[in-house]
Amino acid sequence: MVKKKVLIVEDEEMMRSILRRLLEKEGYDVLSADSAEAALVIFSEADVSVTLTDIKMAGMNGLELLDNIKSVDADALVIIMTAFSSVDSAVAALRKGAYDYITKPFVNEELVKTVNNAIAQHSLFRENRALRRELSRHYAFPEMIGSSESLRSVMTLIEKAADTNTTVLIRGESGTGKELAARALHFASSRAEKNFLAVNCGALPESLLESELFGHKRGSFTGAVADKTGLFRSAEGGTIFLDEIGEMSLNLQVKLLRALQEREVTPIGATIPERFDARIIAATNRDLEAEIGHGRFREDLYYRLNVIDLELPPLRERRGDIPLLVRHFIGRTARLHDRPVKEIDETALHILSAYDWPGNIRELQNVIERAFILGDSAILSADLPAKMTSRSDARTFTAGSDVPPTLDDVERKYVMDVMRSVENDKAKAAGILGIDLSTLYRKLKRFEEN
Repeated sequence: MVKKKVLIVEDEEMMRSILRRLLEKEGYDVLSADSAEAALVIFSEADVSVTLTDIKMAGMNGLELLDNIKSVDADALVIIMTAFSSVDSAVAALRKGAYDYITKPFVNEELVKTVNNAIAQHSLFRENRALRRELSRHYAFPEMIGSSESLRSVMTLIEKAADTNTTVLIRGESGTGKELAARALHFASSRAEKNFLAVNCGALPESLLESELFGHKRGSFTGAVADKTGLFRSAEGGTIFLDEIGEMSLNLQVKLLRALQEREVTPIGATIPERFDARIIAATNRDLEAEIGHGRFREDLYYRLNVIDLELPPLRERRGDIPLLVRHFIGRTARLHDRPVKEIDETALHILSAYDWPGNIRELQNVIERAFILGDSAILSADLPAKMTSRSDARTFTAGSDVPPTLDDVERKYVMDVMRSVENDKAKAAGILGIDLSTLYRKLKRFEEN
């Protein structure tokens, strides 16, 4: 069994020796430091369960050490040792997050009991943290519905990349679930217990976005009536999600690049940079390589963000998942509006599966909610938007045919219709279909073989 480590921070050598013998007798692995500065080095390198520190020391005192330890690990357990005359300082330490305090001269049994209690608390923290992490991993994909090969590939990549600090760039059309993928990365990682903070880089003016990301100091600009902590610092220990990163101005791109390189930010109006520990996940629906070519996105920032590239497929490329998503959204809408769950007939499912979904999953969710609320029957069938039911392939389903066409038939018809409309220009067809050229060639080859 691995011994629990206790760190003693005491500038008097004799007191350190007494405490070491006392705690080693209890079976602990005792580390010691004669200053707070030396203790911080040990704490950063060793797996310390409990820190026992004097409050009055030369240089950095015990309260400052407590602040520094808590900035590294908010759950760290620190016991303060103080003289009777400094109990007020000990109370202040409790307010700062110290586990407990002991007054000098102390009774050996009381000190040992306090350390034992702290060790038990630390073990409980570890067990709860491991359990929460396991649960987070297990339930990381609750909203990523589907069994298609393309979605399984995405989930596999998320599982591999989750428990790292590597920056991830998520690509995909609007409505494909980029934020869901970012949340899955966060909740399947060891950062799951900390904050997940998201910001849409295209929704705020440059000045407000800079303040939102990096923070500002009081009086740094009109309206800055108080200090503001930016998202990079607020997400300490967690994850920050930069959605629509392609909308960020070149000026802010420079500052973001520096933040990623140096792992520090400088709030507006400040002169001293502040360190941060947060994982960065970015997302875009733009072709960033093309944006680089047009001078609208920095190439060095692109390579800094694109360490792991996660491509989310559009819904039209995972049509087999549509029935699962439909039933998921029906159940969700029923719970949201406290109504009985409705059924959906095969005709409606065929219509939904044949539609191209330019708005992807978000559009499908809105269509199901609308049909659910406006429909009078217990079955969703005639309550779909006219743009779907009036399509030629939808009429094929509703014309009374006993055997409706397969999804492959519908896809083949749609692709070939597009090809004819552009006079077999494959590049144009791929653009209309929303797929890359190589995917179109594979589809055409499959159509020829079948």
